[in-house]
Amino acid sequence: MNRDSKLAQVLVEFAHTLGTDYSIQNILDHLVRRITDVLPVTGAGVMLMTESDLHFVAASNEVVQRIEALQAELQEGPCLQAYRTGESVQIPDLAQDQRFPHFSPRALERGLAAVFTFPIGLAEHRLGALDLYRDTAGSLNEGDMKAAQVLADVTAAYLFNAQARAEASANNERLRQLGLHDPLTGLPNRVLLREMLEHAVARARRSHCMAAVLFADLDDFKSVNDRYGHQIGDELLVAVAERLEHVLRSGDTLARLSGDEFVILCEDLTETSQGVLVAERVAAALAEPFALDGHNLEMSASVGMAFSGPGEDIPESLLRDADLAMYEAKMAGGAQHQVVDITSRLAADHRRYLEQDLRRALADNDFQVAYQPIVNAPGGELLGVEALLRWHHPQRGWVKPEMILAAAERTGMMFSLGEWVLTQACKDFNGWRRDYGNLVPQVSVNVSGRQVMGPGFAETVEQVLHDTGTDPADLYLEITETVLIDDSSRAAAVLGALKDIGIGLVLDDFGTGYSSLSYLRRFPFDVVKIDQSFIADLGSETTGAIVSAIIDLGHLLHLSVLAEGIETPAQLTQATKLGVDSAQGYHISYPLLPDQLRRRVLDPSLNAPIHLPLHAAPAQV
Repeated sequence: MNRDSKLAQVLVEFAHTLGTDYSIQNILDHLVRRITDVLPVTGAGVMLMTESDLHFVAASNEVVQRIEALQAELQEGPCLQAYRTGESVQIPDLAQDQRFPHFSPRALERGLAAVFTFPIGLAEHRLGALDLYRDTAGSLNEGDMKAAQVLADVTAAYLFNAQARAEASANNERLRQLGLHDPLTGLPNRVLLREMLEHAVARARRSHCMAAVLFADLDDFKSVNDRYGHQIGDELLVAVAERLEHVLRSGDTLARLSGDEFVILCEDLTETSQGVLVAERVAAALAEPFALDGHNLEMSASVGMAFSGPGEDIPESLLRDADLAMYEAKMAGGAQHQVVDITSRLAADHRRYLEQDLRRALADNDFQVAYQPIVNAPGGELLGVEALLRWHHPQRGWVKPEMILAAAERTGMMFSLGEWVLTQACKDFNGWRRDYGNLVPQVSVNVSGRQVMGPGFAETVEQVLHDTGTDPADLYLEITETVLIDDSSRAAAVLGALKDIGIGLVLDDFGTGYSSLSYLRRFPFDVVKIDQSFIADLGSETTGAIVSAIIDLGHLLHLSVLAEGIETPAQLTQATKLGVDSAQGYHISYPLLPDQLRRRVLDPSLNAPIHLPLHAAPAQV
């Protein structure tokens, strides 16, 4: 077969690839191998380049590959010249050619004798060069030169065609993604969410698990747009989306339907409480204000939930049911979640009955206060006790404190309940002082942010002290960081008023919020309480360094440092070595009811303050 016939065959093969999905690399690899069948050369290579980049693409053998790499290394050679000038470069005898003083000697060492290079490009658009190599000196005849240029031109056409197809494919994918994703947040939109719901159907059948849809609508979002403008509103939506993404379980999907409506699809649930937990995480994620353009924006959401039955198809109405449940939550006042399945309706009834019983318990004085000892870390002497609310329900047994507080928040009973705890703690403390002298030096009481920031809090505390005959110096109030974040100027005024009364102040759970060390300097605290999450991780070098820094700064500011959550002897030893002044936790003592505290700590036969260890105390209340 003569050269022209072989060339025609190669061009036909090349043309056939234009309608395939073969990669550019595969096509060029095939081309350089076929060129050696068409032309009297021992090797061929293709180099693609730009003004700032030259890189090897394809070579017919290892020698050619090394020659191509050599030009890239030296930034000199016929390939670069052909690309830059748009003209072919012919070197029939490398030993005689003086144009490439660095390239030619190195190429000769590798057995190269002649080079013929042809630019690859169309008009002014240059892509690279086609290199033909021979291991013996000699020219290519005119027919071979024309055939080589044809191959270079066809290569250019193919590359432009392939690039156009790649760009079109990328554009189509971008358009598809735009059609399936919300342009503001990048989250899946309603169309993609419906696709995901369909896929969830098949997975639910296989796994025999439940799926849930949580429909979240931001409360009073319109007022943000009205007051601050749509740009801040958009920034808030993006910030909300970022926070919500962090509360998802692995495998959950977050989507934005429109406006301020977000949907979470949860799959592989074994019980409805898992979905409820996600809803609670949503509320927690939105609890902290959003700092946007100098504004601190508070935001909450009404969340509706709908569950599919175990292993059943997820009904088309699931999204609608969740939407309706969200509307119910919105009508109930917002900032809460509603569920539309039987199990969750029972749970809602459970909460409602609990709230009713909570009111009766407060009216009938059915609550109790347990006290957890706080001791001197180096020596173990009793420094005081922390008052903790407890409730033994006649049918439910001991109710978790967090459930009590949540119910009190929902029903607006937090102020009354908080005042009751403060009053009872002061009464118990004065009873110990009367019966046992100074064996319990002080009492600490937790107060919620809503109490502190509520109207007349300092006056209420002062009245309780007066009514119970308690010395203000014996009372410490424990306040969390969130109070300081919400309204720092208001918090400073309230804390200042409390200090004027003579009360001690404890910064509680330090490290769980924004943890600004400036709080220790700006606000009149006496004690900083390091959160138990740090104590649990004291074995970590990083955590140890952080705790040590907090302790050093606290002491520099003349603050006492308390470590809470001490559960093991090792944690106590480590915290003490780092310099904490006081400690509390299960290793020292569980919370004790007043009678337990008297038997365990205040029995006159002890004749001395409490010492470590107390971890054999009665079971936790």
